[in-house]
Amino acid sequence: MAEQFVGSGWAFPLRIGPTGGIALVSGEKEIEEAIRLVLATAPGERPMRPEFGCAIHDLVFAPVNEATAGRIQHEVYASLDRWEPRIEVEEVEVTAGPGEGVLHIDVRYSVRGTNNPRSLVFPFYVIPSHDEPGTSGTAGAGESGPLPESDR
Repeated sequence: MAEQFVGSGWAFPLRIGPTGGIALVSGEKEIEEAIRLVLATAPGERPMRPEFGCAIHDLVFAPVNEATAGRIQHEVYASLDRWEPRIEVEEVEVTAGPGEGVLHIDVRYSVRGTNNPRSLVFPFYVIPSHDEPGTSGTAGAGESGPLPESDR
């Protein structure tokens, strides 16, 4: 019964399946791919469904601090609650990754109608500000002359 509730869908990234058609996934793998799809899509990215996605992409240039982590948690909760009705989100935790500019978004959830807890870690990449302490200031400050072609 739970398998029918979860359903099946296209595999992402899109690929050819063993029968020559579009590859499909089903069960909890399909839900995991759907969660990743919601989190990886910025609102406005899909022309026919501009509201779809998660607004964490607005935070790519935000400072890496508690306020940003809290906003990411809120946006992940809100987007998964809206776009993935087959799950119940239990907890969202945002932690710093191993490298600079990487945040790990740990989503703990369960499939509705089951008592099977699941977890998914979604890496989110941010671009650190040049103005944050410990950096040398803004790029290109004090330089004179014309801008390189790529900076025009």
